[in-house]
Amino acid sequence: MTSGRPYRPHRVVVLALDGALPFELGIPQRIFGRARDERGRPLYEVVTCSVRPPGPVQTDADFAILVENGPAALATADTVVVPASYELGPVYEEGRLTEDLAAALELVRPGTRLVAICTGGYVLAAAGRLDGRPATTHWASAAHFQRLFPRVRVDADVLFVDDGDVLTSAGVAAGIDLCVHIVRRDHGTAVANDVARRTVVPPHRDGGQAQYIERPVPDPQQSSTTAARAWALARLHEPIRLRDMAAQEAMSVRTFTRRFREEAGVSPGQWLTQQRVERARHLLESTDLSVDQVAREAGFGTAQSMRQHLQAALGVTPTAYRRTFRAELSTACGG
Repeated sequence: MTSGRPYRPHRVVVLALDGALPFELGIPQRIFGRARDERGRPLYEVVTCSVRPPGPVQTDADFAILVENGPAALATADTVVVPASYELGPVYEEGRLTEDLAAALELVRPGTRLVAICTGGYVLAAAGRLDGRPATTHWASAAHFQRLFPRVRVDADVLFVDDGDVLTSAGVAAGIDLCVHIVRRDHGTAVANDVARRTVVPPHRDGGQAQYIERPVPDPQQSSTTAARAWALARLHEPIRLRDMAAQEAMSVRTFTRRFREEAGVSPGQWLTQQRVERARHLLESTDLSVDQVAREAGFGTAQSMRQHLQAALGVTPTAYRRTFRAELSTACGG
């Protein structure tokens, strides 16, 4: 029995601005363009447009790119992505949109998902789309961003912020993290993991921007916390005590906790919760285990505990999460 829904890939329109960074401009095509359903059909259609009629757009490199779509493409988007640019002019300096950029954004239909990579967030903020909402940007620009847009709740410590219909990322490679996250949110862990494998990137990076901010170089004789993390991942279904993780590195709890945060960007407890949420998501999508069994296998102990953590992390209950992605899998398979 088929769902009866016509096949139509989700349309992603990428806005190429003068001064665009070629690497970040190519992230949406690279990530969304790799996502396929069970029949091998593309789940996304990615097109690029500019704020002017079709023609060349200068990048921050020594070449321009030929963009074949004008701003009218924005009116056809299900998701609009604004990558970073080094030539934002009054957007960066005054928090004000240029006339052509304002006119282009007016074409975006209400309800369209908005995504910004790195300083692309300045464009969404200048358009008023981030007022009263959480957002992030590159850590080096965070203080300036907050001064320019005081109504935005800036979080400079995270790799990306998902606020439902508006999502923002930190700098450069964090745009990859955000796009893989969107694929996971739209189509589940299995599809996102496949995209990550094909692109040779991690499906999920631990921690936030804190681990990339320049700090004094640590003593090379000091141990890392890699072994402790590997040890914990092998036994997520068991109770894991902080002192047992520290023992894997022959460190005191205090030293281990400090070193772990420096390397992962989060505390050991936060990291464990993140890993258990990911394990639960995988089991809910790929197995027929009951919610109680998933909770035990993921290390939450009880269904109530898992429900609270998934609600906090994903905004849905385990049952609702499974129902969503099982329904999508069934549709993709034609069942």
